[in-house]
Amino acid sequence: MQKKSALSAATRIYLDNNATTPYSPILKSRWAELLDIFGNPSSIHQDSRASKAVLREARHKLANLLECSPLEIIFNSGASEGNCSVLNAVFEVTNKYRNEFLISAVEHPSVLKAAVYLQSRGALVHYIPVNRDGVIDLNYIKEKLSVRTALVSVMYANNETGTLFPIKEISKLAHKAGALMHADCVQTLGKLNLNIKDLDLDYATFSAHKFYALKGTGFCYVKKSAPWLALIHGGGQERNRRGGTENIIGIAAINIVLDQLINTEVRTTEMLRLRNLLEELIDQDISNVKFIARNAARINNTSCLIINDVDGETLLMSLDLKGYSVSTGAACSSGNPEPSPVLLAMGLSRTEAQSSLRVSLGWETTEDQIVKFVSVLKNIIIKLREINRDVNILEKKIDHEQ
Repeated sequence: MQKKSALSAATRIYLDNNATTPYSPILKSRWAELLDIFGNPSSIHQDSRASKAVLREARHKLANLLECSPLEIIFNSGASEGNCSVLNAVFEVTNKYRNEFLISAVEHPSVLKAAVYLQSRGALVHYIPVNRDGVIDLNYIKEKLSVRTALVSVMYANNETGTLFPIKEISKLAHKAGALMHADCVQTLGKLNLNIKDLDLDYATFSAHKFYALKGTGFCYVKKSAPWLALIHGGGQERNRRGGTENIIGIAAINIVLDQLINTEVRTTEMLRLRNLLEELIDQDISNVKFIARNAARINNTSCLIINDVDGETLLMSLDLKGYSVSTGAACSSGNPEPSPVLLAMGLSRTEAQSSLRVSLGWETTEDQIVKFVSVLKNIIIKLREINRDVNILEKKIDHEQ
């Protein structure tokens, strides 16, 4: 039997929404209904019709939300698949006459590792630098864009720092040079009102579990005029653009949650208020803390901080024992002893990066939770700093005696 946690889910406070979001309460209330939709949408009998209807409705809802055509939506397993699909498709189609890629240095690993793979196949990849606030270097993009550039890939919002990138401006630069434009938009739905047409993207990638739906499901926006090759070959699903029987339950969950994404302004305004409160309370109560990207445009829910004289992983575990879920970086890199590559790319030292803490709020976060969190955080930091001070004194004493 599995042991029960010392703290039940009901007593814990979840502040790691950039890693994944809890399932929407509406989705949970309608879970049983999803299990009745089991037919294969590629079949022609009556049991497949409900599945076909789910696909059609979700595709049209997404198109209305993003202001694009339903035929420009490809359902897949999530943004990692979408990111790899985009980079691979562009390389395969354009490498004979355009084989250079411009990719920001702080992208998700699914983009960065796909770029490394393309390099092994002959692509030339330029990594766009950012400053200590995570602000991207537009001049670098202008300098490196050429008739050889196939694709510019820059995320809309960084998952670790919350920094927003000027995607519309970058798209304009890319298209002026004849290049295609891709944005990993994983951190945006539920936090920003998103208009694909206004951003003028050729590709955009999304994961459902980042906006209160299910893991293992996502979608990719592919502009009608943009080149595409299937990464997964199969039975012709998604108009031959992504093989494999569709994840109907996952897509049905997206369909349900999308009704809550029509207008995010009320929720995002509240998340901004709570994030500002969080940072104000930390400023007041905890010394030697620096907020990363505080001077940059950020998504409203994210606060990344460097806490001097405290190890981030030790702090995270201490908070976990007290019932608080936070992060020290990207969830996909947890367990890696190395500091966050994103923070290092921003020019932070290894010591600073290893003292980082990311707090990412969600729709259900309350003011009371924020106040309690800062109080607990303060007490833990005081204890950890005392331990570090005592260890340093002991080490100096040993060195002196030797």
